[in-house]
Amino acid sequence: MNDDPVTITLTHDQALVLSAWLYEAMMNSDRLGSIITDRAVWSPIYTISGTLETTLPEIFAGDYADRLTAAQARLLEHVGPDDEPPEDGPES
Repeated sequence: MNDDPVTITLTHDQALVLSAWLYEAMMNSDRLGSIITDRAVWSPIYTISGTLETTLPEIFAGDYADRLTAAQARLLEHVGPDDEPPEDGPES
């Protein structure tokens, strides 16, 4: 087994939005549990979620909801309309 770490780089906005999604999905275990049927996948999910929680102090800020909404808006500007593939997606 290769235990060498893998680094994933996210923008701050991406990290904030992903953190919020993971939190919601994990709190609604039926939702995430129906998507993730392979129990081994939970290990990296917990690692990613924990790392995001410890590196994003604004998730505990009073204006967190405003910051999250702003980050979502900026990311949506980047990916474009619903009918177009994301600029940084697999089809670019």
